[in-house]
Amino acid sequence: MLIDYKQVKIYQQEKLILDQVDFHVEEGEFVYIIGKVGSGKSSLLKTLYCELDIYQDEAEKAEVLGRSLTSIRRKDIPALRKEMGIIFQDFKLLTDRTIYKNLQFVLKATGWKKKDEINQRIEEVLTDVGLLDKKDNLPHELSGGEQQRISIARALLNHPKVIIADEPTGNLDPETANNIVKLLKDITTNGTAVVMSTHNIPMLDRYPGVVYQCADGAMRDVTSSYNKLNLSEEQD
Repeated sequence: MLIDYKQVKIYQQEKLILDQVDFHVEEGEFVYIIGKVGSGKSSLLKTLYCELDIYQDEAEKAEVLGRSLTSIRRKDIPALRKEMGIIFQDFKLLTDRTIYKNLQFVLKATGWKKKDEINQRIEEVLTDVGLLDKKDNLPHELSGGEQQRISIARALLNHPKVIIADEPTGNLDPETANNIVKLLKDITTNGTAVVMSTHNIPMLDRYPGVVYQCADGAMRDVTSSYNKLNLSEEQD
């Protein structure tokens, strides 16, 4: 299991945001986190990559990629994050350098040293997202959808076991958002899990997955409520 939370309390500063969270992600799963603004979706995701702490006495179990988040040392967090891909709503691309150099920066920062291997990996991920021809462009020369695809390419660089995407379609038009979710769904066929928070509820029918809902300080698995339609269609 890639992510295993049992009876976890999640705080934002000293305020309890989510209580008694049970949350599980297996290899290759496509997982949605839904809920209103302020319901705890982003706080949950931040605990996964240790931007928010989980305390020893506030969780029965909180493991991500085989590491206990209640006892992980600060110096070990970069190694954990290296096994993840993280995608943000606002892209977070470096605006003063080309797409190629954005990706090169990440690889060098995570220990890649050989130029030919760096070049090959950059070409592979840009090909995966259909933007190899944009490698010499600056971020502002790309559309919002293209920038988000570049952020997905960046997330793929280190062959992550799980991709965490916080509202990755929030600033995109419906057609572009559909293409982004399709791309993320396709990534799971290679065994990488995707955990995505979203307000885009129609996507849950178009690209079915596991669905968790944050509401009223709690988080629950509501997959059966959202997949009934898809199951009935398959049976027909």
